[in-house]
Amino acid sequence: MAVQTDAPTTSTSAAASGAASVDLGPAAGLSCRECGERFALGPIFACEQCFGPLEVAYDLPTGDPERLRKQIEAGPANIWRYAPLLPVPADVADKPNLNPGWTKLVKADNLARELGVTGGLFVKDDSGNPTHSFKDRVVAQALEAARAFGFTTLSCSSTGNLAGAVGAAAARAGFRSCVFIPHDLEQGKVVMAAVYGGDLVGIEGTYDDVNRFCSELIGDPIGEGWGFVNVNLRPYYAEGSKTLAYEICEQLGWRLPDQIVVPIASGSQLTKIDKGLQELIKLGLVEDRPYKIFGAQAEGCSPVSAAFKAGHDVVRPQKPDTIAKSLAIGNPADGPYVLDIARRTGGAVEDVNDEQVVDAIKLLARTEGIFAETAGGVTVGVTRKLIENGVLDPALTTVVLNTGDGLKTLDAVSPSTGPTATIRPSLDAFRAAGLAH
Repeated sequence: MAVQTDAPTTSTSAAASGAASVDLGPAAGLSCRECGERFALGPIFACEQCFGPLEVAYDLPTGDPERLRKQIEAGPANIWRYAPLLPVPADVADKPNLNPGWTKLVKADNLARELGVTGGLFVKDDSGNPTHSFKDRVVAQALEAARAFGFTTLSCSSTGNLAGAVGAAAARAGFRSCVFIPHDLEQGKVVMAAVYGGDLVGIEGTYDDVNRFCSELIGDPIGEGWGFVNVNLRPYYAEGSKTLAYEICEQLGWRLPDQIVVPIASGSQLTKIDKGLQELIKLGLVEDRPYKIFGAQAEGCSPVSAAFKAGHDVVRPQKPDTIAKSLAIGNPADGPYVLDIARRTGGAVEDVNDEQVVDAIKLLARTEGIFAETAGGVTVGVTRKLIENGVLDPALTTVVLNTGDGLKTLDAVSPSTGPTATIRPSLDAFRAAGLAH
């Protein structure tokens, strides 16, 4: 038996012709999130009827939840333990890939004491992925779609972490890669994207300029045979974020968190975490009970937060100006859906300024030994602000996401971080520095 989740009854897309033979596991087709139009599996991302975004629809396994739970628990210690719930072939674990996922869920008792959280505070630390960010999860899904559709080049528009994840995944799988980034990214992310040997192209402008260029490239003969993970492969790519929800619930003993704080760039991660939680409920793997999802943005690029606070349903684009460059998407594609989820679950969307981001990075490092990149500083900073404002309940179980490694964004903390003292190599000098205690 299987449960349909918006599975298609027709195949209306010429672009997806012949896709019926494509093996993407339980993926049954694509469905428009706006009008519900159905399409066959293929490298398409926008509805031909209303231009709304497409997402993967499934025939998910049903029957005995305990049997499925045991099957998952017996799987590999990476995202492929959830292959029966993802748009990937059954033999995905046997193919050359980076095997991301199953990262630590850290019980953050020291941070909880600092913030006044009594109900249990956890940090989902995705800096432990192969290229040290959650982007390895989404790229792994897109790579399998690229294989299925016969692409030979893997590409993306990126604020940094995705470029590195694509470069690494392509190198491992034997694909060519060509990735596009804003010209002024942090040097650590530039080096990490370039070291894998693919082509790295800096574009003069913001991420939104980069993304527009990539959309043009897809429609040009130059882009033939190219799989853009976050454009023409976006429906499959986005599903990788569901694995964060799966892992969090499994690591909590197959239960939903009461509250979860998620950083917002495009907004896709937050919407897919919600989708993953809903799927676990439908499959009977977790008890159906209320949960709240909170979105976190940097003040210098906070279009979704601004819309939430103003009570708007439409997100007005902004020009980014923040140290949190991985979140610097001024026109987030999933912004309206983030607003819907925050309101439906009783959550909120909040923002913090650059100084608060840096303070939060240091707080997390000092209390839990986790060095987060600026996006992690945003989530921790927003969590603190939500508690102080009485919006997030400190008596409930709360999960905060750290999506990347602080070594990638050293510029954010280096001006205010350094040696406690520089002394001569003698005990007298050490004592004089006031450190002998």
